[in-house]
Amino acid sequence: MSGPSTYQPKSALGRWFEARLPIGGLVHSSFVAYPTPRNLNYWWTFGAILSFMLGAQIVTGIVLAMHYTPHVDYAFNSVETIMRDVNWGWFMRYAHANGASMFFIAVYIHMFRGLYYGSYKAPREVLWILGVIIYLLMMATGFMGYVLPWGQMSFWGAKVITNLFSAIPLVGNSVTTWLWGGYAVDNPTLNRFYSLHYLLPFMIAGVVVLHVWALHVVGQNNPDGIDVKNVEKDTVAFTPYATIKDSFAVVVFLIFYAWFVFFTPNYLGEPDNYIQANPLATPAHIVPEWYYLPFYAILRAIPDKLIGVCALFGAIIVLAFLPWLDTSRVRSGKYRPIFKVCFWLFVLSCLGLGWLGAQEPSGGYVIAARLLALYYFGFFLVLLPILGLVETPRTPPASIAEAVLRGKTATIDQH
Repeated sequence: MSGPSTYQPKSALGRWFEARLPIGGLVHSSFVAYPTPRNLNYWWTFGAILSFMLGAQIVTGIVLAMHYTPHVDYAFNSVETIMRDVNWGWFMRYAHANGASMFFIAVYIHMFRGLYYGSYKAPREVLWILGVIIYLLMMATGFMGYVLPWGQMSFWGAKVITNLFSAIPLVGNSVTTWLWGGYAVDNPTLNRFYSLHYLLPFMIAGVVVLHVWALHVVGQNNPDGIDVKNVEKDTVAFTPYATIKDSFAVVVFLIFYAWFVFFTPNYLGEPDNYIQANPLATPAHIVPEWYYLPFYAILRAIPDKLIGVCALFGAIIVLAFLPWLDTSRVRSGKYRPIFKVCFWLFVLSCLGLGWLGAQEPSGGYVIAARLLALYYFGFFLVLLPILGLVETPRTPPASIAEAVLRGKTATIDQH
């Protein structure tokens, strides 16, 4: 049975330490006895996967930083030295580079799950906003890390993205000059990005602690979007039930991750980044990493630079206002028939924008990107507010226990 921590150290030394710094009780109440809704499915395991990936990125990043040289004359060669001359350097580099992609795959699934099941609704608004902050920090960290190898795509990607800030009225040029550390992307830029890339993961870890804290204050959401009414009937202890499920999901995800690291380590990268940066030779097609492509497509779909930059950042910032944009009284999309259709169209629009972001910005590609961008913003700013007023949702179960029993009955009937 789950419930408050009853942790009591067995040794005299443990009891002495616990009375002065109750770490054992904190861990026990948060990760052992913590009451977990008994109807959680495997979509709820991505929090554990993300925690593992953050740890993996920090560890591999620290090892790589020991051998990397943040100077425009040596950065590219130092990466090659890591790959060829450092013991297990190739593994650390590929694990870190592909780990960024795995991190974003997991976070996108985590976000879509939260969106579908209404995990942003009261009382979880702060929890959701902290998640958006983590996402923003991840995007900044990933972008700065992409610059560090100092290949062609690193250099020109940095030049294109930092130039966006010049569109900001009055202060744009000053902000761009500050980011560059001068009047062009050069050694000061690389040094700044290296410092920030090293620092930001620890900031992410700090916000993750707040995110988990907020989660434990308000409790986990669940597929039926029902609040816990009876702790004994509606919940189970986090350990062993959720722990075993999370561990299995992490292992499965690790197999997927390992496949990229060991068999196709460069599949998600750009070939041009294996050419040393040359300010005098512009690549034929400048594209960011795949996890930025939907926003890159939105940026390029708008001919005006300032409006495009506003749309780019607005596409991310709008997520923070989701708890107030959705007016439906039902939390889970499982019981909202019209929302389901709109949600899956939204997912398809995001995938479509991602594909379009990698194409040439011309002709039908631009028109398609504009239409999908229109639906992206329309989903948040028009559909969600209106659906809550006009949609007739199905009635959710009265309790989590009833939802579990109903699911078991349906399974038995099918057999």
